[in-house]
Parts: sequence; structure tokens; C-alpha cells
Amino acid sequence: MSDNLLDDFFTAEGKLNQKCGFVAIVGRPNMGKSTLMNNILGQKLSITSKKPQTTRHQIFGIKTEEDRQVVYVDTPGLHKEKDIALNRYMNRAATEALRGVDLVIFMIDRTAWTEEDQIVLEKVKFSDAPVILVINKVDQLATKNDLLPQIEKVSAMMKFADIMPISAKTGTNVDKLETLINSYMPDGDHHFPEDQITDKSGRFMVAEIVREKVMRNVGDEVPYGATVEIEEFYRDDQLLTISALILVEREGQKRILIGDKGDRMKTIGRDARLDIEHLYETKVMLKLWVKVRRGWADDERALRSLGYDLNQ
Repeated sequence: MSDNLLDDFFTAEGKLNQKCGFVAIVGRPNMGKSTLMNNILGQKLSITSKKPQTTRHQIFGIKTEEDRQVVYVDTPGLHKEKDIALNRYMNRAATEALRGVDLVIFMIDRTAWTEEDQIVLEKVKFSDAPVILVINKVDQLATKNDLLPQIEKVSAMMKFADIMPISAKTGTNVDKLETLINSYMPDGDHHFPEDQITDKSGRFMVAEIVREKVMRNVGDEVPYGATVEIEEFYRDDQLLTISALILVEREGQKRILIGDKGDRMKTIGRDARLDIEHLYETKVMLKLWVKVRRGWADDERALRSLGYDLNQ
């Protein structure tokens, strides 16, 4: 091998050339952003459910392969909801993710276009980074011809760097999308150790797992009024002990969450414990309580105490 070819792989100091970049995944609620990131990472990092606004925080998912590190930024869905502190926080977190990234993934539905999609589009138009339009849930289309009107319509609104139809759920074309993403990554040193997969703490991950089980096991009313606070997180050689407080805004929500004779809470606890054991590969003792804290979602002081970074 010639010296010129070697120069492509090594710096002047003799180190392997590295690539590193940040990729923001944005879209309206329930577009499959978290499912896509989990699929790319090969493990569950962001919680998912069929309910909108499952993701409330900006979460880094880090994938390092040899000389390349890609930091995916999963974001809350940009949305139009009532003007409370929690919703303002989620919209701000999604908007802030567009700043300073190297690539933007704008996810939309295979056929639908809504006012909230338009809100996201107006945001990404001002991004300095290339934008890839990712059309999700194509596995639900009868033929590819059903997709063409959506591509033509949205392409007329903005010039995209690339367009990729995928199914985040089944994995269709996700490998092709990842190859495309990798081609946009700039030269640069890695920001995180190669074995680190997220910027979030263990307490945060556990709280999110419990909240996911709440969202999946109750109706439409409770999830938006519920959050989780970890009161105890202790690990020894054989056991991880966790105490978690599920906060709701009304007594009626508390009754729904507990269920008949505590049956629903038992299901939530069991499902959460199994996921936490899988994540940490150890036995888990999980204790859950439900408490009413009225107005927490519109109280910035309460949100800060619950770990919401209102200054991001």
C-alpha cells in the first residue's frame, strides 16, 4: 500500500482519522422518531407507545463503530397543545435540537400532512444542516405508487438533501438510511467513549421505562398527566433496588392508575421490572407508589425538581 493511501486513514500524528457528527431526528408527535433511533442503535433507549408526546426530553443515542461516531438526538414531537409549562418545554427541546447539528432527519407520515408537520417544516427550513426527508410507515402502503403524491407535495415545499422511505417498525430501508447518514458525517474527534450509548443517567432511564408502562397500560387521560420520580436507586452485587413515585394531577387519575384491587399497578410494575432487568442484566426489586401533585405540568419549579431542564 502506498503512503498516499495510508494518508487517507491516518492523521499527521499517526492516529486513525475519525468521523463524528450529531443527527437531529425531528417530526410531529407519534411519527416513529424513537422507534427509528432504537432500531439504528440495535437496542431500546427511547421509550415508545402509540400515544403522542411519549418522548418528553431530548435524548442522545450514541453509536460508535471503529472510526465513526454518530450521535442521534431524539426529540419530543413539535405540536400545538394547550399553553402549559410542560408543552412549552417539549417544543423548546425539539427546536433546540436543530442547532449545531450536522444533519437533520425530518420524519413524516406516508400519506398524511398536518398543521403540525407544517410547523416542523418551517423550523427545519432555517437549519444550517442538510435535511433528509424520511417518510415512515411505508409498510402500510398497498403499492409504492401510493407514496408518490406525498413525495411530490412535500418536495415542492423545500429542497431536501435526500428522500428516504422507510418503516422504522419493521426495519425496511433503515440500513440504507443509516448508510446515507454515515456519508454526511464530518471528520472530527469522538465526543463520547466508544462503550457509551447515551448521555442520560440510570435514574433517568428507569423513570422513562416506568412512564412508558404507564402510557401503555392506561387510557388516554392519565399518561399526559403523569410523570415519574425516582426516590431510591441502589445497586449491590446481586440486586438493583428502585423506589419510584408516579405523580398524577387528579385523584381520578390515581384511581385509574391503581386499578381494581391494584391490578393495573401490578402489571405496570411487572412490565417495568422485566425491562429494567434486561437493561441492567441483574435482578431488580421495584417498588411503585402513586401520588397526586396538582398542577405539576404547569409549574416550572415542580418541573425543575423532576429533572426537566427548562434552560436547554
